[in-house]
Amino acid sequence: MGVRLASLLSVALPQRMSKEQILRVAVAAPLRQALDYLPPLGAAVTACPGLRVIVPLGARRVVGIVLDVVAASDLAPERLKRAIGFPDTAPVIPADILDLCLFAARYYHATPGEAVLNTLPAGLRSLPRSRIRAILQWRVTPASEALPASALKRSPRLAAAMAFLREQGPASEALCRLAGIGAAQLRSLESRGLAMSEPCVAATEPPPEAETASVKEHIPSRAQAAALVTLESHLGSFHCSLLEGVTGSGKTEVYLRLIEQALAAGRQALVLVPEIGLTPQTRQRFVQRFGARVGVLHSGLGDRERETTWNEAASGRLRVLIGTRSALFTPLPELGVIVVDEEHDGSFKQQEGFRYSARDLAVYRARRLGIPIVLGSATPSTESLANCRAGRFVHLELPQRAGKARAPSTRLLDIRGQTLDGGMCAEMIDAIGHQLGAGNQVLVFLNRRGWAPLLSCSDCGWMADCHHCDARLTLHKAADLLWCHHCDARIPAPTSCPGCHSARLLALGAGTERTEHTLQRQFPAFPVHRIDRGTMQGALAMDKLYGEIGTGEPCILVGTQMLAKGHHFPCVTLAAIIDLDGGLFSPDYRAAERTGQLLVQVGGRAGRAERPGEVLIQTLHPQHPWMERLLSGGYRAFIDPILAERETWGLPPFGHLAILRVESPRERSAIEVLADVKAHLRRRFTELDIVGPVPAQMARRAGRYRMQLLLRDARRAPLHAALEAACQLLDAHRFGAHERWQVDVDPLEGA
Repeated sequence: MGVRLASLLSVALPQRMSKEQILRVAVAAPLRQALDYLPPLGAAVTACPGLRVIVPLGARRVVGIVLDVVAASDLAPERLKRAIGFPDTAPVIPADILDLCLFAARYYHATPGEAVLNTLPAGLRSLPRSRIRAILQWRVTPASEALPASALKRSPRLAAAMAFLREQGPASEALCRLAGIGAAQLRSLESRGLAMSEPCVAATEPPPEAETASVKEHIPSRAQAAALVTLESHLGSFHCSLLEGVTGSGKTEVYLRLIEQALAAGRQALVLVPEIGLTPQTRQRFVQRFGARVGVLHSGLGDRERETTWNEAASGRLRVLIGTRSALFTPLPELGVIVVDEEHDGSFKQQEGFRYSARDLAVYRARRLGIPIVLGSATPSTESLANCRAGRFVHLELPQRAGKARAPSTRLLDIRGQTLDGGMCAEMIDAIGHQLGAGNQVLVFLNRRGWAPLLSCSDCGWMADCHHCDARLTLHKAADLLWCHHCDARIPAPTSCPGCHSARLLALGAGTERTEHTLQRQFPAFPVHRIDRGTMQGALAMDKLYGEIGTGEPCILVGTQMLAKGHHFPCVTLAAIIDLDGGLFSPDYRAAERTGQLLVQVGGRAGRAERPGEVLIQTLHPQHPWMERLLSGGYRAFIDPILAERETWGLPPFGHLAILRVESPRERSAIEVLADVKAHLRRRFTELDIVGPVPAQMARRAGRYRMQLLLRDARRAPLHAALEAACQLLDAHRFGAHERWQVDVDPLEGA
């Protein structure tokens, strides 16, 4: 969606004067500019940017954010509505975050409302409630002092909770969760008279240094020490560094030491990670180093917990904040350093609604604040590598694994002509059994959920298609469902063919559910943990998994990309990659980059401690040039030719792309709208490359046909000028109730 923030800029239009000041307000509505309101009558609060305000919008009352206070409006005074009131006495969005949001709205052509309001916790976007449950803190009761040491030996989790409360003293619910203590355990202690809750009294000072946990001193390697010298020398000024370190090279230790220096200088730190699944392990390492001063923010938390953490960070009580992409917009008044871990990961790009790149906006935030930012990865993105070559980023390298760990050996398994069991060949299954027998853990990677990606009739050839998308339905056998992973449609799995009524239905291919079942059958003596979106539901699911894996007992981890992103499993000695061939022949120009990154990241989970590691890759194309280049020369030998090819063709990062997409129940309607936009742009922007209208990679999704224009230019300015013009045209078009359009700047998908 496009944005024209004309109301925020000086424009040569006649202004209607009013005796009162005018509030320029962003609201959560698809509006291209802020709305003007008269201030509330009798308000005791002085209006200023960043302040929440309740305003009328049609027949509703909504929460908006004041963007500016001006003396005049384009509307006549009698046409201005009056704001209803201010729910706060001070701005909830500080000036630096407001600047970040408005820059993002301009760059990504989003509406000011979605750019500003969506950065707030849900509770602050809603109308104030009349009653809000108090935030509680927990403490032990006097009766617990007489409790014998053996009283809770049959309930080790309750015993651990008691020990924590005794040592910590009054602990907030959020702090208890950080320590792995859930609400059920606290209520159980309360029912036994051993613990009590009371309203939490907000601290006015950050926790003292004594609360920092003691950890074993780590002696940095020569490469780590050299990187730290460079990074620490730039504390207090803007400086963007790409820390490229092979998997297991100790990038996190570099982050920790840099953050230690920032905290010692009285500053805060922001650490962005790509997935919710990474936050428990990352949080654990940071809490061990920095104690109770660490907070976590991601979409897996409840609304109330998110708001509590957001307020703690905004007040300065939290000194280190770890979060996924939305945490970028959290106020941190004393922010001194930003770390973006696994910076190459596509999860940092929001793909729905307000489409922004948290990695790129993090660089903008660091530049505006004059602080350093570190982008870390074992497989850096082409964008970051190109910035290093251009001198905009400093390139730091950690070429070897930390300590006694060594890089794993890698071997291709040619599965042409072989019979597969649960997607695995006999040699792969034998290798898994050998590692388990030696007391090790094994990781099995397959980037497909469910039992099988296709259900087909062996008699008539019927295939289970989604009625709403150009996609096959995935069989989920445990739930007895056919499930579309694109529109979320679900139907009961049939027992016979809907076309010919034959009972000879075949589940073709393997997903994580089927592979898990095969591994349980092959190795009944060893636990098999499936890690995908179906099993990792709930805030404590990953914590529980880490606890089980952390025992070091032999087991098998089978899962999707959730397994590939920065996890540290010291007892995993074999990474078995079942299928990466799909990425070798994708029409997406980013497919090679993604496939190489995924292979290196998954393989990097093996052999991260003293035990040697091995990576086995099943493939039908063992002579594919991408595979040969990656295995013989490593990631840099693989990615450098890709960069050269992109430069030759003017593709990102050496050119700039954007997608204009229209979705409609009628394919012809979407094509006609985009054809009109294309004709207009052709007349005004003669040097702009425009491709389309063409179908998106998935032409029909959720019942809508998806057509798009691909815009390309060597320079950003002409591209954004064209997008601005296109957005004005699309704004003026009357779309139907089930039609919509979007703009995707710097797209990662669909180009």
